[in-house]
Amino acid sequence: MDITCVVDARAELGEGTIWDPAAGVLWWIDIYSKLIHRTDPATGKDDTWKAPEFLGCIGLRAKGGLIVTMVSGFYFFDPATGAFEPIADPEAHLSDTRFNDGKPDRQGRFWSGSMFEAPGRKVEFVASLYRMDADLSVHRMIEGIGCSNGLAWSPDSKTMYFSDSHSGEVVQYDFDPQSGAIENRRHFADMAITGGVADGATVDAEGCYWVTVPVTSKVNRYDPDGRLMQSIVLPTDLPTCCEFGGRDLDVLYVTTAVLHRPAEHFKGQRNPGGLFAVSGLGVKGLALPAFRG
Repeated sequence: MDITCVVDARAELGEGTIWDPAAGVLWWIDIYSKLIHRTDPATGKDDTWKAPEFLGCIGLRAKGGLIVTMVSGFYFFDPATGAFEPIADPEAHLSDTRFNDGKPDRQGRFWSGSMFEAPGRKVEFVASLYRMDADLSVHRMIEGIGCSNGLAWSPDSKTMYFSDSHSGEVVQYDFDPQSGAIENRRHFADMAITGGVADGATVDAEGCYWVTVPVTSKVNRYDPDGRLMQSIVLPTDLPTCCEFGGRDLDVLYVTTAVLHRPAEHFKGQRNPGGLFAVSGLGVKGLALPAFRG
């Protein structure tokens, strides 16, 4: 196994990894720097675009460009012009939430969850997870959330994974690939055992769940029954999101974060806030389709 820093971005909060198999590039974001990144691993080139608000997550769009969430909801983004086109803001009535983790499902719907963010105040469980369909209708799927994270789907699209980072666990739902409906919430993995919480996640071709665990330096792999199989230790302490990419989808890309911490905190660490590539894992991922809307 080899762990390499692809972009020494010193991202405040790297997140939102999405691989574009046609272009051979990785899209990702720095939430607090309001930056959208497009990294070409073959050349090392990293292009960036500035967003008007804190970002939540991104996805490819079948009609071109990206779909993104920000503080104020869902938007289309055109990299050619840098323009953001608003679609919907389902939490316009909430002043202390912003959108966070999300991605397209395997049928081309786009999901993003929100989180409570009001520094200095106790967490309020007022956020939700939303599904946007191809007709741009928005559906609230889970309520009463503190911080949406850990979203992923099994290879057969029959199981959805999700975590409220304040809950200390990852849960599963039965997922209907035809309708996008979820039911039968159940426990999957206890994150408290690892000493951290669940952040961004993905699923490999063998149906195993990979999740970043901030503060621990780890990316954990769980089998479909929730048993911890493997832990990858990064050279910096705050991994935040992961996704498979590369020509053969056998490279795990991992974002990390500086998160407003002073330089002395990172003594002994390497490339905090960098984008890392983990190769030699012996497993492959699954490309997510573009949003159909």
